[in-house]
Amino acid sequence: MNGTPGDSYGEPRKHGSFVNGSSCETVPPERILGQSPALRKVLAQAEMVAPTEATVLLMGESGTGKDLVARHIHEMSRRAQRPLVTVNCSAVPRELCESEFFGHLRGAFTGALHDRPGRFHLANHGTILLDEIGDLPLDVQPKLLRILQEGQYERVGEDTTRQLDVRVITATNRDLPAEVRTGHFRADLYYRLSVFPIHLPPVRARKEDIALLAGYFVTLAARKFDVPAPRITREQCEALTAYDWPGNVRELQNVIERAVILSRGGVLPLEFFPDREAWDGAVATSPPVPDEIIPEHEWRIRERENVQAALNHASGRVYGPGGAAYLLGVKPSTLESRLRALGIRGRAFIKGTA
Repeated sequence: MNGTPGDSYGEPRKHGSFVNGSSCETVPPERILGQSPALRKVLAQAEMVAPTEATVLLMGESGTGKDLVARHIHEMSRRAQRPLVTVNCSAVPRELCESEFFGHLRGAFTGALHDRPGRFHLANHGTILLDEIGDLPLDVQPKLLRILQEGQYERVGEDTTRQLDVRVITATNRDLPAEVRTGHFRADLYYRLSVFPIHLPPVRARKEDIALLAGYFVTLAARKFDVPAPRITREQCEALTAYDWPGNVRELQNVIERAVILSRGGVLPLEFFPDREAWDGAVATSPPVPDEIIPEHEWRIRERENVQAALNHASGRVYGPGGAAYLLGVKPSTLESRLRALGIRGRAFIKGTA
């Protein structure tokens, strides 16, 4: 993400294409993608806080790119030439958390065969990203608070107090105020971490960016698997945009990678559309779905087909006697909203006669 702050959503390079001539724009790896108002707001906040030394709390659902925003802040800060150290708090065993963060001396505990610097020491004069901060054990939280307040710590088994100069960025997909209320997170630490909170929007709140992201991931996957980059049809792009992506950018990338593998060049196969059972890893273990129950993704496909059939029968008209809204038994304004959600365009919004 080197370069001017705004080029994360400015003039990206072009790779690949959509069928029917519309372009698919992408940018180099590790760049934040998007032109939606929701993402622009996040980037504006990041660029505002980056030159300061303020502690930043990144909040958002899993897979929304909190790590990329943290890197973006670091690379626009005065510490850009210093290290950015990332620690996933949920991945560190509870009994080793203090040693991982602050280091230890040889013989401090069983298995401590050598002196070891902690992650904070490695990040000295730079930035540390504490991902999944909501999983930080309660007994370690006061030590983190001390670093934020005084810039001091001790290694495990050591009496010497060390001084530290580090900027702290934290990230979480949890509701930290709720964790404070239940006693799972210290209130004083939460207030120190949330000096400058930034909320990252889920993909469903930035649908304008989905086509851009999809094209980018097609290019990356084609390079990764050393296969020709397939094309995305306009219909597939509309289907991608209509889907809610509960797994956010990470889910979208996984879906595209699977599609590229299946495509063997040419156009992405139609069967690439997200299969929730597959992503949940429940295909082999989940009980069979009764015939009278329609899975969510199949229901969306059927709804789209039904709405499209009504439009075709009404020659594209939404309003008036014989219009698609009349045939479906809904208000025209309701149908218009549904058409936008489904990504159906063309003559769908013609009012009156065609």
